[in-house]
Amino acid sequence: MIIVHHLENSRSQRVLWLLEELGLDYEIKLHKRDPKTMAGSPELYKIHPLGKSPIIEDNGNIIAETGAILEYIRETHGLGDLAVEPGSPAARAVTYWLHYAEGSAMNPLLLKLVFTQLPNRAPFLMKPLVKGISGKALTGFVDPRVAEHVSYWDAELSKTGWFAGDKMTLADIMMSFPLEAAAARAGAGEKPAIVDFLERIHARPAYQRALERGGPYAYA
Repeated sequence: MIIVHHLENSRSQRVLWLLEELGLDYEIKLHKRDPKTMAGSPELYKIHPLGKSPIIEDNGNIIAETGAILEYIRETHGLGDLAVEPGSPAARAVTYWLHYAEGSAMNPLLLKLVFTQLPNRAPFLMKPLVKGISGKALTGFVDPRVAEHVSYWDAELSKTGWFAGDKMTLADIMMSFPLEAAAARAGAGEKPAIVDFLERIHARPAYQRALERGGPYAYA
């Protein structure tokens, strides 16, 4: 049975969603965040040197990184209706979005989170200075980059409603977290194709089951 080391309010929700879509048996080992630092559980370091989630254990294999986990599941368990024809344009698109989601997409979103939170974590007397610096970084660099990506996603989804071809694939599961995060923090909730996409995936029974099993998830 697959064991998923799942961290609340994290990207590992995508792994649970995929497993529910495929109807695979799995066990969740839930890890809580530190309420002050929001860092993951120290117990995760016993599983993987970086202490990050998601991590899965399956048949003696320990796999980290969401994209690698999704590819592992594809290779070892199959994808059923989520599969695409190898070598097809849809297959190449899936590969692209699997890499893009944690590469190009998440960088500006993480920068936005960091610069938004910096003033809250600064010493009292330093707050005005830190707020000014963070504000300039956001308006001068971060927010324009985020807006570029959000517009890109909306344009791509406007074609078929999905990221790779005319049906749901691994690309959509992988891209769900950046879109959810951007809808919560970065104005993506104003883009019609993104709103439609999020409403459709959130209504899926497998997505709802993953939420029930995974616990708190602020972006749903």
